Amino acid sequence: MIEIRRAGPADGDALGRIHAAAWEAAYGPFFEPEFATREVRSRRTRWHARVAAPAQASAGRGTILLAEVEGRPLALSVFLPSPTRPGLAEIATFYGHPDGWGTGVAAALMAETLRRLSEAGCAGAHLWTLRDTPRSRRFYAKCGFTETGATRTFDFGEGNLLAQVEYERTGSQD
Repeated sequence: MIEIRRAGPADGDALGRIHAAAWEAAYGPFFEPEFATREVRSRRTRWHARVAAPAQASAGRGTILLAEVEGRPLALSVFLPSPTRPGLAEIATFYGHPDGWGTGVAAALMAETLRRLSEAGCAGAHLWTLRDTPRSRRFYAKCGFTETGATRTFDFGEGNLLAQVEYERTGSQD
């Protein structure tokens, strides 16, 4: 059974485990091992402050959803009003633990994320993902997102500029 709920103050460890494992599997190969190790460690601990902040202070950081399968946290999403695309939301973070890949938990989380965005009056959502991560790109396409043609580079902090592509989903696409 998949349960999806808003993350709370007690979820920092679970969010960190998901983020670290997913980031290491998907992004780690793009970096020198020492940098990748530091970034994985950072992702394990950075969520505590985000979920501990009062709702007013964290509002600018978005809504954090956590998906669990039979009580085990396996996926997370963060969404907020788009800072660049009026009327749309931006899915700023979407990670699934590798143990959950192929189980449907990420698809269920995306469906719930999009449902909540629609209920909030958003006309759709956009997101950025690394160009060279075919698994994530296939997943977003399967969820009804299409490439916009926009690209940008992103630096995770060690000077290695990685190409990102933008995806968008608008309207009802059930």
